[in-house]
Amino acid sequence: MALKKYKPVTAGTRWRIGNAYAELTTNTPEKSLLEPAKKTGGRNAQGRRSMRYIGGGHKQMYRKIDFKRNKKDIPANVHSIEYDPNRTSFIALLHYADGEKRYIIAPQGLTVGMTVLSGEGIAPEVGNCLPLRNMPLGTVVHNIELQPGQGGIIARSAGASAQLNAKEEKYAVLKMPSGELRKVLITCSATVGSVSNSDHALETKGKAGANRWLGIKPRNRGVAMNPVDHPMGGGEGRSSGGHPRSRTGKYAKGEKTRKKKGSDKLIIVRSNGKKLKNK
Repeated sequence: MALKKYKPVTAGTRWRIGNAYAELTTNTPEKSLLEPAKKTGGRNAQGRRSMRYIGGGHKQMYRKIDFKRNKKDIPANVHSIEYDPNRTSFIALLHYADGEKRYIIAPQGLTVGMTVLSGEGIAPEVGNCLPLRNMPLGTVVHNIELQPGQGGIIARSAGASAQLNAKEEKYAVLKMPSGELRKVLITCSATVGSVSNSDHALETKGKAGANRWLGIKPRNRGVAMNPVDHPMGGGEGRSSGGHPRSRTGKYAKGEKTRKKKGSDKLIIVRSNGKKLKNK
């Protein structure tokens, strides 16, 4: 992909580095795969604000994405590569041989006119979806399932990918984007390749208004509040506010935040490099 650097015509464009969207082939989405995406403004079902700093933003439609890839052994032609406002990666519109249309997350290197498949005995080529047991070691994958038939839930954001490191009896060992080594059932499916739009992390918004387009409002610092509003508020001048903590008093640094899960026994090496003992 290519990045676009703007001329400093205004203060907002001086530091802006945007996406040139060179890979996109159309700006008109498939109407049959759209559904309304209602904004909450941070309000819950009672109309009370349960999340701060959310509101406004450009109106968007949700694109229905096929994360399951459950149309087995039916060839699909890549009709277009499109922008999706709901995710960082690009999406690809597939036209199946039986006439159905579906969106998938576009992997890097997928172009219009290519044919993709999903199923058991297919080649591990870019865009194809197959079980981990049928992939050779070292294959780079994304959109990975954790339960067979569940649909991909891992490595779906721009530039993300995991690597198949080993295969055991029931499990495949994957190196996750975080560096974590994890066992995944070998019957789970994944899509070959890494996710498109890998330079997304190098983009710079350039001005605060760009966040307002996304529905993100300015976030007020706790140390700038009064003591009645935040545990870190108050004090004369620019006082530090003490140990960083949340509005409810929970420490923000140092405490472990991950809860114990039954699937922890499938983690071999954590993202921090620590090995776990198998239970």
